[in-house]
Amino acid sequence: MVALLGETIHANFDNVLKRVAAAADEVGRDADEIKLIVVTKGHSVEVARAAVQAGAKCLGENYLQEALPKMDALSDAEVEWHMIGHVQSRKARAVVENFAWMHSLDRLKLARRCDQFAAQIDERFPVLLECNVSGEASKHGWPVWDEGLWSNFAEQLAPLFDFDHLKVRGLMTMPPFEPDPENARPYFQKLSRLRDFLADRFPQADWGELSMGMSNDYEVAIQEGATIIRVGTAIVGARTYGRI
Repeated sequence: MVALLGETIHANFDNVLKRVAAAADEVGRDADEIKLIVVTKGHSVEVARAAVQAGAKCLGENYLQEALPKMDALSDAEVEWHMIGHVQSRKARAVVENFAWMHSLDRLKLARRCDQFAAQIDERFPVLLECNVSGEASKHGWPVWDEGLWSNFAEQLAPLFDFDHLKVRGLMTMPPFEPDPENARPYFQKLSRLRDFLADRFPQADWGELSMGMSNDYEVAIQEGATIIRVGTAIVGARTYGRI
């Protein structure tokens, strides 16, 4: 059973890499500039290990309490762990201390706490700003679906760049789920425009990363400039358990 699981994940991983390369080639991009995060939330340690053995270098988790046991079990592997889920302020310390990146910075209070804890370990913690570009009430993230209010959004962000121990690296979004991946394209395009808008106003930050695209739509995201894609189901299958 374990061997079969590993073979399936390995085949899925290779297939996604081929599709990433094809999507990048279609728009004249280099596939090597696209970071693939295998999302292992809701999966066992065995699944996460199989993903690493298949070649995954980056694993994404949504929940701290689920991620920590996997980190312990895979401490012998070279894995870059990415927090991609909503983070409660009271868990900021543990996220900073255990993850390489956070994709879901969505408020100044959380930024302040992450900066505080990063300072204590003398690190600059890489973060992406999670942006709600669709207006869906169920989505976390800065409310940026109205482009006419982006100047107000920039004013709200200004204090973020006074934090010495946070390293803003770009933006993240999650569009509404649609069976047709083409329906996600306008949201990816909007995130790219927002990135350009913010880069003009805050040139001191590094806006090079766009974390967008999941199992259903990562090829479209790549065509629209994604530098990080977060793929779970297409590699490790549907979640085997819910939030713990």
